[in-house]
Amino acid sequence: MAIKIIGTGSYLPENVADNHFLSTIVDTNDEWISQRTGIKERRLSSGSNEGTTFMATQAAMRAMEDAGVTAEEIDLIIVATASADSYVPNTSCQVQGEIGAIRATCFDLNAACSGFLFGLNTADAYLETGMAKTVLVIGAETLSREVDWSDRSTCILFGDGAGAVVLRKMDGKGGILASVTGSDGTQGEVLTCKGRGIQNPFHKSRRKKDYIQMNGQAVFRFAVTTVPKYIKQILKKTNTDVNDIKFFVLHQANRRILELIAKRLKVDMDKIPMNLDHYGNTSAASIPILLDELNKNDLLDEGDKLILSGFGGGLTWGAILIEW
Repeated sequence: MAIKIIGTGSYLPENVADNHFLSTIVDTNDEWISQRTGIKERRLSSGSNEGTTFMATQAAMRAMEDAGVTAEEIDLIIVATASADSYVPNTSCQVQGEIGAIRATCFDLNAACSGFLFGLNTADAYLETGMAKTVLVIGAETLSREVDWSDRSTCILFGDGAGAVVLRKMDGKGGILASVTGSDGTQGEVLTCKGRGIQNPFHKSRRKKDYIQMNGQAVFRFAVTTVPKYIKQILKKTNTDVNDIKFFVLHQANRRILELIAKRLKVDMDKIPMNLDHYGNTSAASIPILLDELNKNDLLDEGDKLILSGFGGGLTWGAILIEW
């Protein structure tokens, strides 16, 4: 039996904010952003009617259509997000209500930009143990609500969007072959987005809602060290040669990070597809959006080996080997 991705889908808002547009908001310019990040433009939500739940729902329906499954067949819905529209109900339950997946168990998880990988791992466990037969995993973010649009060090990086996959346990070979995930809470302060302060009869917080704050250099060092290390670990664990991997589907954070990862893995950049120039960093949504682009552009064939890998706040990281 194999646990396979049988459908993909994604959703991006229509609003495009290119670097020239951002230069009218903060002290920056296209050359400064492009050289440091590789990002040219990003998609931004049009408002409350195009929030995390809406985008997650759209991506989910497209993945289900691609997989040829109905809402009634979905046993489990996992949404990875750090920017939910509400604390309660969670995003996955709202998606369930929108698509009519009346049989599904639903929960969200937050591992920041690694969230989709953690969601795939969790789905794999449910499917492997027989607790579910068909699972919908979604990465969705409305990061435009979480950034300070006067802070040029962060607002240039992030975009909104959602990606989704449908997984099923099937006869045959391939599918998810191996995975590794990890966390290091001792470095959590290098990337934060704190919630509201405590308000109760014993304490009145004066803190307003915080926005995303990041030590960019620390995150850069962490990414270019951690991602290659765990990709190599999973290759060794499965006795897979790096040259057997068709694509490394990596979290889309920064072009220079991806170039350094390629250098440390000793692979050509044509094995590391990128769309961050158009969408920026969409956190938990970045890997499934890119995976859907590869799938919809007929770049994936049965038997292709892929590595999905990323890193995020927490700090968190993960890598998954898949045979398509």
